Amino acid sequence: MRRILVSNLISLDGFYEGPNDEIDFFVIDQEFLAYAAAMLDSVDTILFGRKTYEHMAAYWPTAPADAVAQKMNSLPKIVFSKTLQKADWNNSRLAKDDLVEEVNKLKQGPGGDMVVLGSATLASQLLQLGLIDEYRVLINPVLIGSGKPLFRGITERIKVKLLATRSLASGMVILSYGKA
Repeated sequence: MRRILVSNLISLDGFYEGPNDEIDFFVIDQEFLAYAAAMLDSVDTILFGRKTYEHMAAYWPTAPADAVAQKMNSLPKIVFSKTLQKADWNNSRLAKDDLVEEVNKLKQGPGGDMVVLGSATLASQLLQLGLIDEYRVLINPVLIGSGKPLFRGITERIKVKLLATRSLASGMVILSYGKA
């Protein structure tokens, strides 16, 4: 069965975006890019919510060519949205049906692991539904004071177990959690 992992960058105080949607506090250096390239090499599909998809589709097609850009542009992408009318970025398709049904079909279908990048609302929904197999939280060494919390809308306690930790020279820490 295919697994779903989530990879999200956050501030130390738990925000994935600032109050005005800014992400300028993310540490994007060579060590992070190596992590991102290896993570993308380990999956064969990217899952997005509408907002993150729109941001990514506006950036990656014209981004400087490197291993991350190549993967972002070539991997199949599935966008979960009830409002988006089309998904034009290379190898993208819309998923407008029932979230649980669609994700269960994906998990039981052929292929390798899938990753949710950003898409905090989608990731929180999938987490509450028990459909996330691994959650990677990349904590940036900064407090931003306010913004959008990563785990919004969680309505009950969800136990997880620590799978791995990794510290980067920048001060970023990658915490990987799985189902308890």
